Amino acid sequence: MSGSSQTIGFDDFLKVDVRAGTIVRTEPYPEARKPAIKVWVDFGEEIGVRKTSAQLTKHYTPESLLGRQVAAVVNFPAKQIGKFMSEMLVVGFPDTEGAVVLVTPDKTVPNGGRLF
Repeated sequence: MSGSSQTIGFDDFLKVDVRAGTIVRTEPYPEARKPAIKVWVDFGEEIGVRKTSAQLTKHYTPESLLGRQVAAVVNFPAKQIGKFMSEMLVVGFPDTEGAVVLVTPDKTVPNGGRLF
């Protein structure tokens, strides 16, 4: 990604559906090309539980992720990641070494709440 970004309109922002959800299940993903964790997130009644794999192993263990609220893009099409089907994308920022630090609300919010 480049350091500068393209200007977009508010309607473009609205196309990206970022929701809050709670991690309800995790599993190691040892067969992934890069170290990863399988994650299932509950986004509430409207969206339900969706899964993904994420390269989170530097700062998180499967156990430490359980019950954590995260932000995720829920309107990408499903994508095959190795032998695992990803149904959403949890979002984060890179630390100083490029490892993922998850975006989380600083207070508990309802699962399925949309970013605005």
